[in-house]
Amino acid sequence: MSDIKLKIIDREGELHEVDAPTDMNMNLMEVVRSYELAPEGTIGICGGMAMCASCQCYVKSDHQLPEKSDDEEAMLAEAFFVKDNSRLGCQVHITEDLDGLEVELAPEEP
Repeated sequence: MSDIKLKIIDREGELHEVDAPTDMNMNLMEVVRSYELAPEGTIGICGGMAMCASCQCYVKSDHQLPEKSDDEEAMLAEAFFVKDNSRLGCQVHITEDLDGLEVELAPEEP
């Protein structure tokens, strides 16, 4: 298996069901960018280094994700619109375990 299905709710509230490869070492932020589910320049501003929160999303499904790194925790502590289920998309790596994952993109920061 090399592709999984993801459900991504964009910032307009529209649900997108997309295929994501598990064999390319991609993360959730890169998948969102590749499908152009957020306007260019509004997601992944730091390039996936956990140094901004532009790729923050809310995990809606019951998938077990890896623990947050210290960098991710620190960035979310300073971000806007943070919820208990917030994660940085750049820190969620696409694996077969995430098949069916549902996320909602957080609002763009003010």
